[in-house]
Amino acid sequence: MTSTPDPDPNQPVDMPTPKISERTTNGANGWPMLGVVVLLVIVGVALFLIGVNSDGTGSVVAVVAGVLVFLIGLALGFGLTAVAPNEARVLQLVGAGYTGSIRTPGLRWVNPLTQRRRVSTRIRNHETGHAKVNDLDGNPIEISAVVVWQVEDTARAIFEVDDFVEFVAFQTEAAVRHIAGSFPYDSSERISLRENADEITGKLSEEIAARVASAGVRIVESRITRLAYAPEIAQAMLRRQQAGAVVAARQRIVEGAVGMVQSALAKLDEEGVVELDEERKATMVSNLLVVLCGDRDAQPVVNTGSLYQ
Repeated sequence: MTSTPDPDPNQPVDMPTPKISERTTNGANGWPMLGVVVLLVIVGVALFLIGVNSDGTGSVVAVVAGVLVFLIGLALGFGLTAVAPNEARVLQLVGAGYTGSIRTPGLRWVNPLTQRRRVSTRIRNHETGHAKVNDLDGNPIEISAVVVWQVEDTARAIFEVDDFVEFVAFQTEAAVRHIAGSFPYDSSERISLRENADEITGKLSEEIAARVASAGVRIVESRITRLAYAPEIAQAMLRRQQAGAVVAARQRIVEGAVGMVQSALAKLDEEGVVELDEERKATMVSNLLVVLCGDRDAQPVVNTGSLYQ
């Protein structure tokens, strides 16, 4: 029977190398072109009406010219593109592929034959659902995270993946599951999910960034929002933690009690208050430890005889 090696969180994610990168293009100012479009449409309509209301060969020429001018104006109007702030338009010329991305806000004009895809470059956040994962020690835990991300390369976001929003969601969940399975939930000797939150968060951000880089996405921040044992073992783990806390508290109490007993014996010997043989010293030490380490108040006993009775 072969054993499965522990997952290595430092192993680089093997993602495909992007084959395209964003090229910025501004297009032409759309406002002057809008004026040209309006003018052509008006001239075309006017020529058409003049031709309809006229007789002879000139009327046919006017009608044809009016229709052509109107169609030219209409075709140029299809090139007008409004770009909002924190938004980009990815241009793809029919038969020629990717031609560039417009990031300049305002009314722009581009080749009417280009397909324009809108891509938001605003900062977004995505929260994963509650995932049940086994940690490095095999304990089932529930974990979820929130990631803040932004499209950095619009060309990769459109052409490298089918749906970059869905891609970010799936890759984020995969990274959360991988990180959760690479570390124990709680450990005093190793990096753990609960005790080393900052370091775990850093590793999570690095892995998500590596996974979504091919889609042109930049990770701003990621945080674990939920981390707990699964309900089926939560009570058992709580009792274990409580037992550990009780043991640690008892150890601290015993260390303090021993120090107090040593101090008391040394003080008695130093000032010569009473001389005790080894047997009585042992009895005194036992009584003091019972009083100091007990979890209830001791009941005083008054000795009316001698020290040895």
